[in-house]
Amino acid sequence: MPFTPQEVEAHLEKLDGWELEEGRWIFRKYTFTNFMKGIAFVDEVAAISEAFNHHPFITIDYKTVTLRLTSWEEGGITAVDIKEAQQYNEAFEKMRSGE
Repeated sequence: MPFTPQEVEAHLEKLDGWELEEGRWIFRKYTFTNFMKGIAFVDEVAAISEAFNHHPFITIDYKTVTLRLTSWEEGGITAVDIKEAQQYNEAFEKMRSGE
């Protein structure tokens, strides 16, 4: 079941860097020091997404990776989107701390 707009906002307050877009997506831009680190992050995103069987829209713009999440079949943002976004953030922090 999708979250209400108020529930989405409450979750986003606790989810570093993520924003609501058009009332139906959550998105975050991750910036890296070089192109290959961004690609390595996308590999991590792919592994996380496969584990959830829930896949984001991914845009790669040189050193910036943008992820967008929504649950199409549920008609909005769900707990799966929020949990997955948290794991993407954790993967990003882990990569950043290893630099």
